[in-house]
Amino acid sequence: MTRLRCAILDDYFNIALDVADWPKLSDRIDVTVFSHPFTSEQAAASALADFEIVCAMRERTAFPKSLFDGLPKLKLLLTSGMRNASIDMEAAKAKGVAIGGTQYSRDPTAPLTMGLILELTRGIGRENARMHAGEPWQTFAGVEIEGLTLGIVGLGKLGSKMAGIAKAFGMNVIAWSPNLTPEKCKAAGVGYATKEELFAKADIVTIHVVLSERSRGLVGAADLARMKPTAFLVNTARGPIVDEQALLEALQQRKIAGAGLDVFSVEPLPVDHPFRKLDNLVLTPHLGYATEDGLRIHYGQMVEAIDAWTKGGELPRKLA
Repeated sequence: MTRLRCAILDDYFNIALDVADWPKLSDRIDVTVFSHPFTSEQAAASALADFEIVCAMRERTAFPKSLFDGLPKLKLLLTSGMRNASIDMEAAKAKGVAIGGTQYSRDPTAPLTMGLILELTRGIGRENARMHAGEPWQTFAGVEIEGLTLGIVGLGKLGSKMAGIAKAFGMNVIAWSPNLTPEKCKAAGVGYATKEELFAKADIVTIHVVLSERSRGLVGAADLARMKPTAFLVNTARGPIVDEQALLEALQQRKIAGAGLDVFSVEPLPVDHPFRKLDNLVLTPHLGYATEDGLRIHYGQMVEAIDAWTKGGELPRKLA
């Protein structure tokens, strides 16, 4: 039997080989781990040219048609999650590349969103750093979130989970998305608002919609201009949903109190990005999905998929 080569991409935590049963594939698969992002599409094409199988982590490495064209040996592409907007599915089909995903019932993104809210309003991480540095006692007066209004953009699975967490903290919750109805809001126990009302009324706005051509730039300068000067914006969905230049200007000019971002249009965020210089912006490096429990499931299901596919079986969780 001809041995196949499998590339595990963007394993920033160096955890992939430890959390899944890759040895069960050792009789037919040689695995190579790439722990750092490729510097360009050309670099990706060069590094992956001899691999038949690629395991991608979310949208960290994009797979447009031009990259598929440069990978003639590629036969199977697995991605964590059941959606990946950075993969050109039509190009994959045209090249005969099978695409599979992974899924799990829990999603840790909503708790991270709440963590960003708490950091913005109570400064836990900021004060922790000051304590360790031996700086003056008590420099940050926080904001009480009980009784504040949370505006949720996107009341799907994640948005609904976020609503439940916020209500447990005593917050009032309103929601909006392009297809959201008052009836669905009522069923979820949250208030319905138009887009304009949500940005004007909310003390904190959180983003939970899926990235698509329709949602790209969904939150723009006009929406940010409607926000209170005391309000915060938190995005743990996808970077391009928010107009980053408009947000940068709003933060620089103190038009809103602050923001928390876990996602960015370009990831990893460039070291010289102006976001890194703002003191009213909390940044995390796309940690929403990144828990050991979740990665164990993602990589475990990738092993399962490769095992089935190499034995001629049906590819589980097939996307294309």
